[in-house]
Amino acid sequence: MVKYTLTRCSTLIQVSDLKRYIRDIPDYPVKGVIFRDLTPMFKDPLIFSAVIDDLYMKLREFKLDKVAGVEARGFIVGSPLAIKLGIGFIPLRKAGKLPWSKKKITYDLEYGQESLEVHTDAIKRGERIAIVDDLLATGGTAAAAAKLLESIGGRTEVIAFVVSLNYLKGKEKLSKYRVITLVDYD
Repeated sequence: MVKYTLTRCSTLIQVSDLKRYIRDIPDYPVKGVIFRDLTPMFKDPLIFSAVIDDLYMKLREFKLDKVAGVEARGFIVGSPLAIKLGIGFIPLRKAGKLPWSKKKITYDLEYGQESLEVHTDAIKRGERIAIVDDLLATGGTAAAAAKLLESIGGRTEVIAFVVSLNYLKGKEKLSKYRVITLVDYD
């Protein structure tokens, strides 16, 4: 089945066409890894708009209160998506970046450890959250983001990504959540 993304200009863009806007960078950040760079997608206003529109169409069925974006590329996707959904945006920042009362989670990644922080007043107890990031790899960051938001009273309703690297099995790590992706690499 071919998936399509609708643009504001009513032009149909096939998801396979979106892959043309994802640059492969071999051996980054370490030898043997192919980094999927979405910046060519973000710099094209028609393609970037189509990505946001498609995520909007998939997320509007949920009764969401906020979108949480994971630093840094999750901000690029999450902010316009929150505006389009008419709800607030929560930045999930790397340690030491937030100026107010905050809660922190530290988690393991394939290359070491990382931490995320959120302001303790970012959500009200029971609010329904969509976590948004650019790319799903092993699922460690998204799982930590969900755990962090749930620790301050949020409910993770859905986790959305532009790209999923299915061969890294991140969806399995997030199996208790609804996961939405636009472009899959098997």
